[in-house]
Amino acid sequence: MYAPSRKDFILLTLSDEDSGGYNNGKQWRRQSCWRKWKQLSRLQRSLILFFFAMLLICGIVMYPKVTWPRSDSPVGVAKDDWGGRDEHELKPVLTRVVPGVLPVPQKQDQGQTLPEPPAERKPHPNKQSSPVLQGRQQNVSGGQSRQDRQEEHELKLKGSQNRWRGAMIEMEQMTEPQPSTGQKPRDAAPQQPGGLVDWPEAVKEAFRHAWKGYREFAWGHDELKPISKSYGEWFGLGLTLIDALDTMWIMGLKEEFEEARKWVATELSFFRNVDVNLFETTIRILGGLLSTYHLTGDSLFLDKAKDIGSRLMPAFSTPSKIPYSDVNIGKGVAHPPRWTSDSTVAEVASIQLEFRELSRLTQDPQYQASKAVDEVMKIVHRLDGKHDGLVPLFINTNSGQFTHRGVFTLGARADSYYEYLLKQWIQGGKKEKELLEDYLQAVEGVKKNLLRKTLSHGLTFVGELSHGRFNPKMDHLVCFLPGTLALGAYNGLPPNHMELATQLMETCYQMYKQMETGLSPEIAHFNLQPHSVRNVEVKSADRHNLLRPETVESLFYMYRFTGDQRYRDWGWEIFQSFNKHTRVPSGGYTSIGNVRDPTNPSPRDKMESFFLAETLKYLYLLFSDDQELISLDKYVFNTEAHPLPIWPSDP
Repeated sequence: MYAPSRKDFILLTLSDEDSGGYNNGKQWRRQSCWRKWKQLSRLQRSLILFFFAMLLICGIVMYPKVTWPRSDSPVGVAKDDWGGRDEHELKPVLTRVVPGVLPVPQKQDQGQTLPEPPAERKPHPNKQSSPVLQGRQQNVSGGQSRQDRQEEHELKLKGSQNRWRGAMIEMEQMTEPQPSTGQKPRDAAPQQPGGLVDWPEAVKEAFRHAWKGYREFAWGHDELKPISKSYGEWFGLGLTLIDALDTMWIMGLKEEFEEARKWVATELSFFRNVDVNLFETTIRILGGLLSTYHLTGDSLFLDKAKDIGSRLMPAFSTPSKIPYSDVNIGKGVAHPPRWTSDSTVAEVASIQLEFRELSRLTQDPQYQASKAVDEVMKIVHRLDGKHDGLVPLFINTNSGQFTHRGVFTLGARADSYYEYLLKQWIQGGKKEKELLEDYLQAVEGVKKNLLRKTLSHGLTFVGELSHGRFNPKMDHLVCFLPGTLALGAYNGLPPNHMELATQLMETCYQMYKQMETGLSPEIAHFNLQPHSVRNVEVKSADRHNLLRPETVESLFYMYRFTGDQRYRDWGWEIFQSFNKHTRVPSGGYTSIGNVRDPTNPSPRDKMESFFLAETLKYLYLLFSDDQELISLDKYVFNTEAHPLPIWPSDP
């Protein structure tokens, strides 16, 4: 059967606009949306608002990348920005010159001036901003220990030779006056009568250029990142500024010094919840403050030195009196690294010059006696495990014994131990015979176990010994040794120390000379095969240059003691190579990743504080004719090139 039929009806109600019925107008829709929005929970509304805010921020960040032209050049300069010039027309911005002779000026039209890279967007203000650029916020990156610097991640930057030179490296010396003023620009290389370059003034100009970058982009922070125009933090204590104080004073840069002093007086505080490395903080900050106090007589720096010295003392509260490597200077708590209870020998035995001087100035025995640095040297002096005066790399903070025995080097983790044996002896008036005994024994151990000579060109070098096996590997750090040997010979040690210093100085210079950029690698391997074409071999992982000072440090000592002009000439060549391959136009110098490639040395975007504290200081002193400027009869340099006074003899 079929179901009965059903009738359907539709009800239609007609009303005028004001009757309050259905209304599709904009006002009604707004009211409906608002009603639904109010029905959402507070969490739902917060999530929706956060989502739209993130979309807006991403759009702002991505906008410059979408609109700016892309480029393979290291700093992002587009091909079209070269003004349509043929790349073959671009010439190297630096030319090698005969030392002491000003290169012939190369005139260029104003229309051929290379453009600056696109301006960066300015972030939110930062309270530690530069006096010049208030409110520029920087990117913060973590620091690393000196031994781990060679493992730093390489910045991968590509670009042709012309683009690198045109966009990254500016002219070393500008020899023509500005057309608009008829005067020489501030960065111009100073000239002496007769057209000769004034070498000390050229180094001062390089310092001003490096300081310009730090002042504008990293003021009050630890390190400058010159390419990205930002900064990196390690301890957050203004390492570069403190490290460079005595360099500015020695160079007579009073304006820059006064501005830095003001920051120390008003901004520098050690009451911070931060872990610092005992060794690095001692040689850079404590050493820098003590040195500046002695040069200026300003008690501000001594007060700051006493403050940081007291905060570092908890590191010595260990069962063995061998200090921990790390200290929290705000909490007063020290500890070893997370991965080991060992400290390196260089760390614990290269802090004595600074703490001894602090103790002498304050008459406070806590910095020197049994609680601190003198006890460390006594422990190391009597330890077993040495090999002909050479020490292993590590020492345990619990047991006070050497660990990882059988490996001996004058490179990383051991280098400054040997340096401080001699310098403590000199600092104390040549009275501490145990220090001299350990130093002389170590030099003989180097001669017996680590010294070799290449067969093809006769270069003398210091290798490494690992469980009885010799490795012809030499760190650039080892190039402190020629200067240290020369210093010992000058202070009455055997004359054959100076002979060895002369041979090693030649080798350290060749580590620069044989590289295509004229800059030394971090580590070199020497070819012991007869009839080899190249003496110095460099592995791909060791090709970086961190603007290190050790070679120019030794050149300074060698010239001071011999007066041989070749050491100045070698220093000038190295200085020109730094200017050619590491100088950044906006200010600062950068470490590079490949010393074998002059067309693209792979800038790393980092200027270590020791470039201002050591490298440029030693170059300036090398070129200075004033032998009494930091006299080596009155001062001894710590391992960060901070001069500390030699103690007066007792009447």
